[in-house]
Amino acid sequence: MRKPVQNVVTHDHLLALVPNGPVWQVDWGGIWSLWPELGILDICPQDPIHHAEGNVGTHTRMVVEALVADADWQGLPDVDRTNLFWAAVLHDVGKPAVTKHEDDGRITSRGHSRLGASIARELLWYAGSPFAWREALCGIIAHHQLPFWLIERPDPNRMAIETSWRCRPDHLCLHAKADAIGRKCEHQQSILESVSLAALTFQEANCWDQQFDFANDESRVAFFELEDRDPQYEAHEAFPCTVTVMSGLPGAGKDTWIGKHRPEHPVVSLDLIRDELGVSATDNQGQVIQAAHERAREHLRAGRDFVWNATNVTRQNRSRVLRLLRDYGARVEIVYLEPSPDQLRRQNRDRPDAVPEAVIDHLSKKLEPPRFWEAHEVNLV
Repeated sequence: MRKPVQNVVTHDHLLALVPNGPVWQVDWGGIWSLWPELGILDICPQDPIHHAEGNVGTHTRMVVEALVADADWQGLPDVDRTNLFWAAVLHDVGKPAVTKHEDDGRITSRGHSRLGASIARELLWYAGSPFAWREALCGIIAHHQLPFWLIERPDPNRMAIETSWRCRPDHLCLHAKADAIGRKCEHQQSILESVSLAALTFQEANCWDQQFDFANDESRVAFFELEDRDPQYEAHEAFPCTVTVMSGLPGAGKDTWIGKHRPEHPVVSLDLIRDELGVSATDNQGQVIQAAHERAREHLRAGRDFVWNATNVTRQNRSRVLRLLRDYGARVEIVYLEPSPDQLRRQNRDRPDAVPEAVIDHLSKKLEPPRFWEAHEVNLV
């Protein structure tokens, strides 16, 4: 985990650096001094075909200036205006780690959007930014290129609906417009036209400034599971049991929450199974997962409510258990716990089996909090 002494940037600092009218002047000195992750953008090259303006730092400043000059951004409520501003500042923060000079002379940065969202999430977690504000921003970063190519996909309407549950489409397109203006390339006008077509696609899918409105929770979950599911389909909701899936970094307080809110439920705990089998957290986990799945199946076959207790901090980890639960028709609720970094550190130290901070640091960099489309209900604690 980042050392406490480095935790000098606060959410209030970020809000104070967002420009206001009538001048709308950006304090680049103040912004660029916040994190080293921004400074290195000035030495990160970009492919001149798409970015003739130069390095990532130059592009980032051009994008932010384009956003700030946009009357649509200026007219947003403060919470949205500040959110989009910092999304623009951080949108390419993942590029330095993945930028490559290819054999053909081109420069690529594959995967920078998703990585950038992870980096921004960690920075803003330490800054104490509100969860919803932070995750809205990370959603923009993770999908900031989508409006450039949405209309080219085989089913842009479906992708538009999915995207509306990952970030707000009107804000995404506003950012994409600034991203297109904030560069020098021969095909800039073509990019802007693609963004306009993406905006029309979101509007036609009835999810321009809101999440697509599914008939019920099961309809939503099934839509994200099944590629051919009609978004208008009203699914029947009848569940044999409800499974509570815990999610959170080690030390987040999952056991405490279960004891307080699900005291009568049986618990399938990966930590307890490791202890029973004598398997270390650093050993191969195949035997542990197999045993946990079999215990879960026993509860599912009996139609019994229970708790699945593990860190589940990435979407990939959660998807494995969610598939099992869905195979048995269970209703799934995810409970995600996220204390502040300092509180997490204290709670972990107070555990009888404290997890090494290096492990927590590794997990925090991969952290993907559960999204509302992953389960019938997602509770953020």
